[in-house]
Amino acid sequence: MNKKLSLLLVASSLWASVGIAATPSEVRVAYSGGSQVLLLAKADGSLDKALHSPVKWVQFASGADALNYFASDAIDIANFGSSPTTAGIVRNLPIEIVGVSGVIATYERLIGKQGINSIKDIEGKRVAYPPNSTAQYALEAAITVNKLDRSKITLLPLRPAEMVAAWKRGDIDAGYVWAPFAQELESSGGHTVFSTKELQKDGYLIYNNYAVRKAFADQYPETVAEFLRVHQQKVDQFKKDPEAAAAIVAKEVGAPLTTATNTLSGLEYPSLAEQGTAAWLGNGTDTTESGIGQALTKTSNFLAGIGEIRQRDIPKNWDNAIDSSYIREAAAK
Repeated sequence: MNKKLSLLLVASSLWASVGIAATPSEVRVAYSGGSQVLLLAKADGSLDKALHSPVKWVQFASGADALNYFASDAIDIANFGSSPTTAGIVRNLPIEIVGVSGVIATYERLIGKQGINSIKDIEGKRVAYPPNSTAQYALEAAITVNKLDRSKITLLPLRPAEMVAAWKRGDIDAGYVWAPFAQELESSGGHTVFSTKELQKDGYLIYNNYAVRKAFADQYPETVAEFLRVHQQKVDQFKKDPEAAAAIVAKEVGAPLTTATNTLSGLEYPSLAEQGTAAWLGNGTDTTESGIGQALTKTSNFLAGIGEIRQRDIPKNWDNAIDSSYIREAAAK
């Protein structure tokens, strides 16, 4: 073998090794059973194509389940709520926030039975919420900002499906939950009393985010950036034709079209470019004072106040909890 050919083979081998290392053999993406724009990429297979890797879709019922999956190294990326994400970060799960999938507006809301017409009316009533969730955070925030007497409210932690069953049995008077369970309560004699969007004026930023295993992100940074680009493509697809997008998602999750439409339109979607600024994930400097950094501070203090986490475990800064480099890379392309 001549020297030139030998060098070419070595170079080819090195290139192949780099190529293999840069592309994971599988990307495990966790998602809730509800409607979300990312499921447009599941329906058409575009996420697999963009990542050049097969995607394993892992469904979970609540944010607590997503944390358990991360703890057992069963997933790489998850789309779930800011409250359980914060709890996981404070408990030293090796994850980081790389993007906001949607700001919760009317997607999560308080559903009440007859006679509960305002948030004030839940005093003296039995109110259910999914534990360790953005819905719990929103409910507690609503109690605080509206100066309700918490001691007069019977708060019951129930998983969404359990909440629906309790509602139908007559065991609860109201429930704070997300779609499709909110619609189930509404179809069984309930009506919307309060939505999470109403908390924005009081400075509460409650959202769903994309969290990634740090080891995965470190090894496959371009995969993470490409994942975020696909998210934006699907947001654009939804905005261009909401009805068609909702129909695809409804079929994918087996939900009524009205449920998918209500859910997708109940979120607000900051763009990739917006997210790479100080107002959201930050521009790479002063992460703790970014919009999401401040939200983490507020959320962690709330979680400590209700005993979900310990105050002493809250980090002094969020530099290791948020990485805006992926969203900025995604926006640049």
